[in-house]
Amino acid sequence: MPHAADPSLTNAQREALFAAAVKAMGQAYAPYSKFLVGAAVLDAQGRIHAGCNVENAAYPQGVCAEGGALSAMVLAGGTEVRAVLVVGQGEGLVTPCGGCRQKIREFAAPDTPILIADPQQVRATFTLDQLLPHSFGPDHLEPR
Repeated sequence: MPHAADPSLTNAQREALFAAAVKAMGQAYAPYSKFLVGAAVLDAQGRIHAGCNVENAAYPQGVCAEGGALSAMVLAGGTEVRAVLVVGQGEGLVTPCGGCRQKIREFAAPDTPILIADPQQVRATFTLDQLLPHSFGPDHLEPR
């Protein structure tokens, strides 16, 4: 069940995440599925990094929007996600796929807000833990 907007995000941050994800969605390369997705992540320094899905004729070789946004964050020196916004068009909510949920988990805490939008508005907000309960993450590999 989605919960209310995360109070730790300012309206300006939400609007900037939304604008970056919508812009990225417009750059998506999806000639096969025509399913355009954009994503934006807010890092611990307050910077926003965007990504879009990029399909490939050999389907498993494509890249999801969330993975592209995370790669942009890492390239810029970021290692901590404070929020994610995913925008897509489709029936129901376009949430991160299972693989992207795990990729987000690498850089985000269980209570990190994941905002789900269509091109007009944010439609739902989840925590990472709601989307990926009982997840495996870097903390499981730390020496005891």
